[in-house]
Amino acid sequence: MNKKKKPFLGMPAPLGYVPGLGRGATGFTTRSDIGPARDANDPVDDRHAPPGKRTVGDQMKKSQAADDDDEDLNDTNYDEFNGYAGSLFSSGPYEKDDEEADAIYAALDKRMDERRKERREQREKEEIEKYRMERPKIQQQFSDLKRKLAEVTEEEWLSIPEVGDARNKRQRNPRYEKLTPVPDSFFAKHLQTGENHTSVDPRQTQFGGLNTPYPGGLNTPYPGGMTPGLMTPGTGELDMRKIGQARNTLMDMRLSQVSDSVSGQTVVDPKGYLTDLNSMIPTHGGDINDIKKARLLLKSVRETNPHHPPAWIASARLEEVTGKLQVARNLIMKGTEMCPKSEDVWLEAARLQPGDTAKAVVAQAVRHLPQSVRIYIRAAELETDIRAKKRVLRKALEHVPNSVRLWKAAVELEEPEDARIMLSRAVECCPTSVELWLALARLETYENARKVLNKARENIPTDRHIWITAAKLEEANGNTQMVEKIIDRAITSLRANGVEINREQWIQDAEECDKAGSVATCQAVMRAVIGIGIEEEDRKHTWMEDADSCVAHNALECARAIYAYALQVFPSKKSVWLRAAYFEKNHGTRESLEALLQRAVAHCPKAEVLWLMGAKSKWLAGDVPAARSILALAFQVPVALGLLIRSVMRPGKCASGQLCFQEAVTANPNSEEIWLAAVKLESENNEYERARRLLAKARSSAPTARVFMKSVKLEWVLGNIAAAQELCEEALRHYEDFPKLWMMKGQIEEQEELMERAREAYNQGLKKCPHSTPLWLLLSRLEEKVGQLTRARAILEKSRLKNPKNPGLWLESVRLEYRAGLKNIANTLMAKALQECPNSGVLWSEAIFLEARPQRKTKSVDALKKCEHDPHVLLAVAKLFWSERKITKAREWFHRTVKIDSDLGDAWAFFYKFELQHGTEEQREEVRRRCENAEPRHGELWCAVSKDIANWQRKIGEILVLVAAHIKNTF
Repeated sequence: MNKKKKPFLGMPAPLGYVPGLGRGATGFTTRSDIGPARDANDPVDDRHAPPGKRTVGDQMKKSQAADDDDEDLNDTNYDEFNGYAGSLFSSGPYEKDDEEADAIYAALDKRMDERRKERREQREKEEIEKYRMERPKIQQQFSDLKRKLAEVTEEEWLSIPEVGDARNKRQRNPRYEKLTPVPDSFFAKHLQTGENHTSVDPRQTQFGGLNTPYPGGLNTPYPGGMTPGLMTPGTGELDMRKIGQARNTLMDMRLSQVSDSVSGQTVVDPKGYLTDLNSMIPTHGGDINDIKKARLLLKSVRETNPHHPPAWIASARLEEVTGKLQVARNLIMKGTEMCPKSEDVWLEAARLQPGDTAKAVVAQAVRHLPQSVRIYIRAAELETDIRAKKRVLRKALEHVPNSVRLWKAAVELEEPEDARIMLSRAVECCPTSVELWLALARLETYENARKVLNKARENIPTDRHIWITAAKLEEANGNTQMVEKIIDRAITSLRANGVEINREQWIQDAEECDKAGSVATCQAVMRAVIGIGIEEEDRKHTWMEDADSCVAHNALECARAIYAYALQVFPSKKSVWLRAAYFEKNHGTRESLEALLQRAVAHCPKAEVLWLMGAKSKWLAGDVPAARSILALAFQVPVALGLLIRSVMRPGKCASGQLCFQEAVTANPNSEEIWLAAVKLESENNEYERARRLLAKARSSAPTARVFMKSVKLEWVLGNIAAAQELCEEALRHYEDFPKLWMMKGQIEEQEELMERAREAYNQGLKKCPHSTPLWLLLSRLEEKVGQLTRARAILEKSRLKNPKNPGLWLESVRLEYRAGLKNIANTLMAKALQECPNSGVLWSEAIFLEARPQRKTKSVDALKKCEHDPHVLLAVAKLFWSERKITKAREWFHRTVKIDSDLGDAWAFFYKFELQHGTEEQREEVRRRCENAEPRHGELWCAVSKDIANWQRKIGEILVLVAAHIKNTF
């Protein structure tokens, strides 16, 4: 056997063997093997090819289409049940019967798809919502945070650093070598061992271990530290001990420089010297290149125009900002040499220098500018002793005796007696200064003050403040009859001297007098100037605006004077009397209100609201007989009306307070408001029989719908159901289009558990009043109460068709589905409601709490955009902050809500509930007091409690407590 022959030769190759693959000798294909590449738009070789086959691309498309038409009839594409996956006859013609067959199959597929479609879609929606609740998107998780990006300013956005590449940071940014000064013991040890290397690192010699230069006047390194003897290797011995001592001395000097200066001595806080050192870090925050450019520019300005003071001031401030205080001081002192007559340069130099040095600078400035008031004031400010201040100011007055500023500064430092003497001299030197004359008058006695003011008027006949001060002086000394004369003479004198009477300025002076307690002067000024410069037709409107402005400025006496003057000009204007009465009600006393109303009803006897306000004031004060008498007089023809009113409203002059009401009503029996007020007065005081008789007479004399409604309600709340039903039937025969009567009839039947009769009453009412939203709501809730949910839903749909764009009906529809547990349908209805009523605050407030907690804040922002000043939306936002335990913000939003709409009882109830949980006793009482003053009448929760017949006699405060008790803060 040949040993050289390989044993594997002649044997079959192993499976998967490729010759030459191990050594990389693989086969390859060149372009010459497959032919040249051709573009799809190149023409084919056949010159006579038909259209559509004349390019390479056309033939490629034809061949591809032919391949697609070949049906795949392979066994692998065959299924025993469905047959072949493709169509066996796809290449055949598509005829009409094929089209009909396809339509039939499509209809069958559509029908099969519609079966259980709602259930399938409902299940899919629930699965999707469940999935999104378990795995919310990042966008939903950070939506509230992304919204806060709108508050980022442009400067904050630009200051955000760029995102850098953190990979291989250590390799790309190697740590720089740290150079640490060698300790002195190292050199001493080597010197003692006979080492000859005595050179010291120049950096250590220059800075001594500190990286900051020596501040405060020595901007160069320590003297001698950079001399060649220390920076080069020497041949003699180096005393390392002395070098260490020098470095310690330098450190002590630096700490002394950064410490505070008190009375020329430096003190060091051993615990806070590091903080003081950090405070010396420059805080200019600019680019170093910009600072260099500014420094060069200012240097050029100084060299070009060395006598320009602003250049020196700007240069010093630049150095101060960059932390080079000593350089700034040197520059400004150079500026004082170049500009010795510049007041600003001297003041800047005094500001930059420390205490004692600043005094020397100011003293030098006084020698150059002996007439500068500002420099004298600065010199007095630098003094810490009162005597020194007085000495400086008196010396200043010797040089500048006509400076009002210097006199005022000097007088402020003196005692009252010395100040009076100085002011006597001051008014001689500055006879045109009103402030000095008035200050002197305040320090003088009454007689001398009158003389001083007379002299002031002679010297300054064109200033109004002197006249006003004279009037205040007379008022303060009890001579109030002179106040009016002085103000009138002031107007006449100022006009004679050519002074224009500025109405706004005088009103401001009157407000200042009001705040100072000079009521008579304030009222006199108002009466004198209130009619100046106003057109006759604009008087009423302008005066009412002035009164509101005075109230806003807390100048109540000014507002009272304006109302009094307006009532003199317009005695028969009911609107003016009402504004004045409301002002007295809110800011005055009960006595002032009743006195005003007494005059009001004498001038406007037909104004029912004025009579009602008078009666209510007496009723609230507990004087029920007087209130009853006022209401009786309100019906009488105003014959000797003033005498009757005075006899009624004057305390203690009405024997029993009960005039013959039956005789009074025969004169003017047609006032509905007076009738109802009288009935309320009697019913509130448990005089039910008297109230019944009044209502009976009212039904015969003034049979209005409201009178009938009050009659039915009185019998209802007293438990006389039969009488209430009889009165209701009688009322409906006269006023069948009054929806409240139908509502009361249905509610009485519902209370008696007669559901069919209640349903019939509501349906009859809706036939007569199809646009009454409360009627639709009552009928829907009745059906829901008896378990007819489908019928309730149908009623609400019908109501929405008859009353489109009605937020109340949409809200009830949403809540109906929510109470039934169909939250998805409720959300769908809410979306439709917001589309139809996009500006409804009630719907937006409900939509906020229909959302999941993470989306509520986003929804609230959208609601505020649509309804910025709607009280329901503001209340919802306050509740949202409350639920998030943001107490301060919640209280702020509650205050905002009740301020915008104080008639919304729900807002007061939620506010009171909030204070019960998170407020103090004072805050709770404040909310209750404000609610009682506001007397709210509306609100869903509020009306549900206040209109309940069980609570018909409760006060506002009691209803507030009841509504707050019904609130469950589960939002």
